[in-house]
Amino acid sequence: MKASKRFRTPAQPHLNDADAAATPLCASDDDGQGARHDRAESKRLHKTIAALQEKLYAQRDRKVLIVLQGVDCSGKDGTVHQLFRKINPMGLRAVRFDVPTANEIAHDYLWRVHLQVPRKGEMAVFNRSHYEDVLHPFVYGDPAVLEQRYAQIRDFERMLAETGTTILKVFLHISKDEQRARLQARIDDPEKHWKFDPADLKHRERWDDFHRAYEKAIAETDAPHAPWYIVPADSKPHRDLAMATLLAETLEEMDLRWPPGDAKLSKLKVR
Repeated sequence: MKASKRFRTPAQPHLNDADAAATPLCASDDDGQGARHDRAESKRLHKTIAALQEKLYAQRDRKVLIVLQGVDCSGKDGTVHQLFRKINPMGLRAVRFDVPTANEIAHDYLWRVHLQVPRKGEMAVFNRSHYEDVLHPFVYGDPAVLEQRYAQIRDFERMLAETGTTILKVFLHISKDEQRARLQARIDDPEKHWKFDPADLKHRERWDDFHRAYEKAIAETDAPHAPWYIVPADSKPHRDLAMATLLAETLEEMDLRWPPGDAKLSKLKVR
């Protein structure tokens, strides 16, 4: 089964902890070889992605936007690091959306997002995104704004798709136990203290609320032109292989080609 079908969100997503630790795509871990096999397959796909991305960059016509969402410690940074290790950085832009600045707050909430969408020939990956602006109101704020924002996000993404952007949205799904282990690892290792944010513990207290917020946001904004995928992410090798497979399939379906040659160059000789 293609990854685009295996990980495609159902019409009514339900984020169970048990679904965060699915078996690897290519091999069973029963013999202890599964993780190594998945890493090797990911490396093979990274080469495929790099070759296709070069065609995208050469064409300078279409664009690709990858949106990564997930609770704290779900592996967004690690996914970016692993997925794009072979990519030509000239055609790639990674964007992290942190707490809005005063200037960003002075504009509409999609303003800072629209500034970062990919240009022609470019692939952009969002580490968090405009979806933070429906998650936090769902959990902490005024739910009255939500229906309006879901509609605005649907319109925004439809406009991007209609103007040549291929959109790939992924929720990296980890279990509560796995998040606890990853948070504790950051606390226990002084070299990882820079990754730890005390706010993560407050968000963890609202675990169920955030997952309901994600379920609602995914259901409201999933569309054929802007599909959501739910990738089990308790296993990092499995996560990386799933992401590489999804991106490779997406690029292959775009039928990317080299730009046509210039006939004027057929007889040109360099002296």
